[in-house]
Amino acid sequence: MVSYTGEVRPGGPADVRELDGVRITKVAVDEKMSNNCYLLRCLRTGEQVLIDAAAEPEVLLPLIGDDGLRAVVTTHRHWDHHRALRAVVDATGAEVVAGTPDADAITEQTGVAVDRRVDQGDTIPVGASSLEVIAIAGHTPGSIALLLDDTASGGHPHLFTGDSLFPGGVGNTFGDADAFVQLVDQVEERIFDRLPDDTWFYPGHGNDSTLGAERPHLAEWRTRGW
Repeated sequence: MVSYTGEVRPGGPADVRELDGVRITKVAVDEKMSNNCYLLRCLRTGEQVLIDAAAEPEVLLPLIGDDGLRAVVTTHRHWDHHRALRAVVDATGAEVVAGTPDADAITEQTGVAVDRRVDQGDTIPVGASSLEVIAIAGHTPGSIALLLDDTASGGHPHLFTGDSLFPGGVGNTFGDADAFVQLVDQVEERIFDRLPDDTWFYPGHGNDSTLGAERPHLAEWRTRGW
């Protein structure tokens, strides 16, 4: 079996990683924005959760298949992360989940009601496993990261960061210096100060990385201001 790399491209195949209890399927959609979408499937119950119905329901729905979808979690309010939300929810009846401060904006932009608003420390079931919500303001007020802890089975944490953390830096704050400080502070306090170096993280665009690879550069990110 080919090992997981996390390197995907729009129009290309998905990449699949199997943990002890959860299968992670990563796919990229939209040639221009190259958004990552993540389908999590509990290997014990078959229950599935999608992180960011970003675009191209014709790609996402076949991945979901006939086993249904418990929930769609939208990591933040930006338009490129929820363009397929209506189509996916209409086809599956999935619960719609988003961070509380971004929920109204997501509904305004998509016409889809947010069924569950989540905040720091809330959990989202994925069958026998769960995702812990880590609220990370700055890129948007209601951005969330999602922690899947695989350490009980001898693995390591897995973190879905939306657009709050990427290889090489935090998310874009569009020239807002206060928002940048808020973002880098919360990324440091709620992610780097808590989680170990072998935490693998999965961003909203581009390739994955680990906290260990990025940790030495935190001070550099602060100094450069982006």
